[in-house]
Amino acid sequence: MSRPHRRATVHDIAAAAGVSRGTVSRVLNGGYVSAEARAAIEAAITEVGYVPNNAARALKMRRSQAVAFVALEPHSLFLDDPNIGSIMLGANAALSLADHQMVSLVVESARDTERVARYLSGGFVDGAIVVSARTRDPIIKVISELALPAAFVGHPPDLDQSIPFVGIDNAGSAQAITARLLAGGRRRIGMIAAALDRDSGIDRLAGFKAALGTAYDAELVADVPHYDYGSGVKGMRALLAAEPAIDGVFAASDAIAAGALEALREAGRSVPGDVGVVGFDDSTWAVRCQPQLSTVHQPAKQLGSCAAQLVLRQLRGEVLEPGGQLLPTPIVWRESA
Repeated sequence: MSRPHRRATVHDIAAAAGVSRGTVSRVLNGGYVSAEARAAIEAAITEVGYVPNNAARALKMRRSQAVAFVALEPHSLFLDDPNIGSIMLGANAALSLADHQMVSLVVESARDTERVARYLSGGFVDGAIVVSARTRDPIIKVISELALPAAFVGHPPDLDQSIPFVGIDNAGSAQAITARLLAGGRRRIGMIAAALDRDSGIDRLAGFKAALGTAYDAELVADVPHYDYGSGVKGMRALLAAEPAIDGVFAASDAIAAGALEALREAGRSVPGDVGVVGFDDSTWAVRCQPQLSTVHQPAKQLGSCAAQLVLRQLRGEVLEPGGQLLPTPIVWRESA
């Protein structure tokens, strides 16, 4: 019977290279040795077929080599929202390049928050990327108390100033695209405003108000809970009931705008003939709609990648400057307005 293959060790490398185990360890851990010693050790590694035992190394360093991706959204929205998916893919790509595993955690309820808090405090992950945190979200307190290396996508107003974030100028972007809708001759403009319990929703509504100025009418704002298609249908029906002569709509996301288009079709209103519609995100919804959506481009993959880099920098021991980073959001003008 053949014996199982024995895993090569540091001792084998040292014997083959003719150096001490300490010298081998310095090379494996990125320390300094002479060029001659390094060359001999690298040749010995190839000769003996050494494969690093990352699990043992992580245990010794008390590192899991894993980072949590915490999405504070309903389970259905986590699957359907292309923005969250793109942020997640961007984060995963950056973490993979750094040999870190991403662990996805979806928080929909208070029970989920308690479970995730226990998981984060258990040493199973080295850091966390948090998406869609609300104002006064319990997860903010949990991460602050754990002093866990973390980065937020978005900036809740009560976020601990020591925790970095990456985001976009939601207010400025909403103001810019609403102003362009006005410049196209629309006069009775409404908004389907979503997620008013978090910074993105609050800021997009603020930008809409700023663009309209004295023409702003609170009756022409439909408040919906989520950035999803169904909310867009309901919100548009509410706006049509409040103002049948409405001729422009700013939807707080592309998915909402797609739902608004469906409600307008039901009502026999043409787009952009009778009503101009603009969205936000420049997601796959924007180009699947008929007509295609004018919208604000949100760099979702880059947001995820930047958030992951912020966590990795903390894990390397870097001290980050307080505050966050805002990425550009150009307007993409298409047929819907």
